[in-house]
Amino acid sequence: MSQRATRLSAEERRATTVEAVIDLAADQNPSDITTAAIAERMGLTQGALFRHFPNKDAILEAVLSWVAERLLARVARAADGAPTALAALEAVFMAHVEFVAEHPGVPRMLFGELQRPADTLPRKMVQALIGRYGDRLRGLLEAGKAAGELDPGLDVEAAVLLFIGTIQGLVIQAMVAGNVSRIRHDARVVFAIYRRGISGGAQ
Repeated sequence: MSQRATRLSAEERRATTVEAVIDLAADQNPSDITTAAIAERMGLTQGALFRHFPNKDAILEAVLSWVAERLLARVARAADGAPTALAALEAVFMAHVEFVAEHPGVPRMLFGELQRPADTLPRKMVQALIGRYGDRLRGLLEAGKAAGELDPGLDVEAAVLLFIGTIQGLVIQAMVAGNVSRIRHDARVVFAIYRRGISGGAQ
């Protein structure tokens, strides 16, 4: 019983660390976040923090694992609850936007890792996340074409790039404006344009 409680306590502490890093990333450059700052945000000493993570890279890997798990799960729920492929695409788009609005530090961390010149494990994790996300979109776009919802001549790869790029553009605009929550409103208007583009004469 005591061992189980200790294990759960460690897991909870790791989850709290992840949340602290994401919160810090919303207010500052993720590359500038130190283990001292993380420990301070959590009300711990660095020594206590390192009992759960051997180094800063291990913390970053835990954060990226958390992001991938939560974002992909949210996207899957959104898609699975939609009646059509086109409705699923919109649900995924809005679910992703809502995730960003709730966790504004996440895109800052992802962008930061993709800018690293080295082929680090965190960078590979971000690339893997984008790859899995893209696979989900390809499936929905192909299903939409097969159902006659989308333009039969639609370039699926281009549509995937535009979908992801559109969200990234919304995030950047919101960050420049200093108001990430505006992404919720802007997303609906922007998706309507995307929807018309991929539907063509299908509707």
